[in-house]
Amino acid sequence: MIDVRLLRTDPEAVRAALARRRQPDLLVQLDQAIAIDADLRELVGQRNAIRAEVNDLSKQVGALRRQGDTAGAEVLQERSRALGEDERRLAGRTDDLDAAIREILLRIPNTPSDLAPDGADEHDNPVVKGPVGLPTEFPEHRRVPHWETATALGVLDNERAVKISGAMFTLQRGLGARLSRALCQLALDRNADAFEEIRPPSLVTTATLTASGQLPKFADDAYSIERDDLWCIPTAEVPLTSMYAGEILDAETLPRRMMAYTPCYRREAGSAGRDTRGMLRAHEFDKVEILAVATAEQAPDLLIELRDRAEGTIASLGLPYRIIEICTGDLGQAHHRSFDIEVYAPGSDAWLEVSSVSWFSDYQARRADIRVRTAGQKGTVVAHTLNGSALAVPRVWAAIIENCRQPDGSVAIPEVLHPYLRGATTIPAV
Repeated sequence: MIDVRLLRTDPEAVRAALARRRQPDLLVQLDQAIAIDADLRELVGQRNAIRAEVNDLSKQVGALRRQGDTAGAEVLQERSRALGEDERRLAGRTDDLDAAIREILLRIPNTPSDLAPDGADEHDNPVVKGPVGLPTEFPEHRRVPHWETATALGVLDNERAVKISGAMFTLQRGLGARLSRALCQLALDRNADAFEEIRPPSLVTTATLTASGQLPKFADDAYSIERDDLWCIPTAEVPLTSMYAGEILDAETLPRRMMAYTPCYRREAGSAGRDTRGMLRAHEFDKVEILAVATAEQAPDLLIELRDRAEGTIASLGLPYRIIEICTGDLGQAHHRSFDIEVYAPGSDAWLEVSSVSWFSDYQARRADIRVRTAGQKGTVVAHTLNGSALAVPRVWAAIIENCRQPDGSVAIPEVLHPYLRGATTIPAV
């Protein structure tokens, strides 16, 4: 969340930064937060004044009793008890205001980086690299949607997935399942040089989901297990972000780099009828995430490193791709600066987002209370977090099926995946 101290010391700078998101309601919420904070500080001041007076009265009562003035001491004690009641009432109002401002701040998004391009929505996202490897035209045998090809080859069986779990679940079979697993292993292997592999829990607490910014705003898009106050993770970013929650990290040990393969669960609220065929949008999918906890100084370069790593994996598959930078009006809730990598799928005739790489500044770490201590300096500062999709399976899988389809209907598997497929190099035509 935004640092409440900025609202006190430089509210106009925060207002100007949030205005770049092109959402007028945000400025209304910001004004509400500033007004509540002003009331809160006034009440805290009154409460502290009462506490100071109670402490002074306590000393006077002690002195009067030592002098044998019992009547005088009792008068002061009665005054102290009345002030104590006032303090308790103020404490209750203070707690209410504190909760109110926290609720607003949890919903206000991060401020965009100065480097983030201005824009109103996704149509204003500039292409910063590419297209790379995009032919001038595709042969007709590659203009077949992946769901048709994969179903014909027997590697995608969504009909049975629906029978098992309902709409928007997928089921890969045979080489289709192996291809999914191979993609995850490729992403893990390509980042193993610098990232510690983690296998985090797939179920997390409300506090954990709140720390990464998913709650409270995106509760409708998450799967909850109310009986146990647990949530299915929408991405490994969620548990990885909270690994160091409530901890103070020494600056010389940063950045901390982690990666994880996990299943991901998303209700995809509001997506009915939109990109729901085949593998393009599903309630459950596999993904490899890379994440870093860093200092503010390390973060800008780390963002580019994570982006380059994600790009390198896509490039190794030989898929046509491009990189876009997300404009201020399209930034996610917690994002400070962000890039998307998209691959072109000729059968779907669409650019598909396959990776999002983002810098969250101190927005997530403030929620999770991750702090940094630098040797020789007093106090601590809030850490910065960054993450990226090293590889999300569904759309990469779909793009391979479409881009690598052969005239006879078979699919040539990218060479970089061959070591993971027990000797298979193609998905043969039936």
